[in-house]
Amino acid sequence: MLKFFRKQFRINSLGEGNLKKYFLYAFGEIVLIVISILLAWKINDLNEIRKNKIIELKIYDSLYEELELNMKSLNGAIEQYASDIVRLEAILNYVGQSPEQITQGAKDTIVHITYSELNILDGALNSVINTTKFEMIESTSLKRLITNYPTEIGVLDTEDAKVKKIVVDDVQTVIEKYLSLADMLPKGKTEYSAIKKFGAKPDYHQLLQDKKYQNSIVAWLLHTENLLSLTKKIKK
Repeated sequence: MLKFFRKQFRINSLGEGNLKKYFLYAFGEIVLIVISILLAWKINDLNEIRKNKIIELKIYDSLYEELELNMKSLNGAIEQYASDIVRLEAILNYVGQSPEQITQGAKDTIVHITYSELNILDGALNSVINTTKFEMIESTSLKRLITNYPTEIGVLDTEDAKVKKIVVDDVQTVIEKYLSLADMLPKGKTEYSAIKKFGAKPDYHQLLQDKKYQNSIVAWLLHTENLLSLTKKIKK
């Protein structure tokens, strides 16, 4: 009905010879059309901005959740590395002691020091870096941190892999040569009494005198100190 009214208005205007009035009406229609197009374009832009903002907030949520988990891992790693350094330094101080001087506490330190693999999550981070999500992040400083983070984690992973290799390939190999794994079994349990009584006897003195063992402990200590320093740096 509106179209019919507009059509009749144009016909009547021309029929009455009121050309000026017709042109004014036509111009008004054009202006309305342009305004409608601009409004539609603006609304579409606002919708896109809103959608991108929602995606950006989801990105922040996923990164924050992953970061929180990684912070817990880093805090645990810092405590573990600090404890390992104390134990490794203690083991080096046992070198040169006579069999009689090696206490049960020293033996426990030698036997029970272990390697704990560092576990850092990067799924959410990679999904941002390797997709168009990265461009949706407005903060320049956050983009820079996200870009640098994988490199720092890569250095940490490399150092951690070196420690793992030292422990698995060197330390454990030498320990198995001189010690019995039975020493790692809980004390006071009757089910382990036979292996503890009749099993092969450990030789802690010879273990501590072994050159490969000494070198492995020194290497483990140095790389653990590096790990502690790197972990603290990443956590800042």
